[in-house]
Amino acid sequence: MKNFSRADRVAEQIRRDLAEIIREELKDPRVGMLSLTAVELTPDYAYAKVFFSTLDVAHLTETERGLSRAAGFLRRELGRRIHIHTLPQLRFVYDDSLERGLSLSRLIDEAAAMAAPEEDA
Repeated sequence: MKNFSRADRVAEQIRRDLAEIIREELKDPRVGMLSLTAVELTPDYAYAKVFFSTLDVAHLTETERGLSRAAGFLRRELGRRIHIHTLPQLRFVYDDSLERGLSLSRLIDEAAAMAAPEEDA
């Protein structure tokens, strides 16, 4: 079994709680369907980089503005759920790893399709 550090456990708890708060309590129409993919904490827990992804990439700028505007509310609600010495400032960052993964997968498929006719010859 893999051992996780306290920081990893706290980051995962922050991710879960923020996802729930956004889903159930955040009323900002700019923030639609999104997934929180990861949270990175600084060693002193002063800052948390919250990575998110959304299927609505066309309104990404609005979503980022909505999350930034709601950061204080989200931090306060998080403080009601998690009791740690320092509650981190929240910074939201779009996680484009899913898009990059799909793009790389397409490139691999195209390369494999181009190589297949050569192998048949």
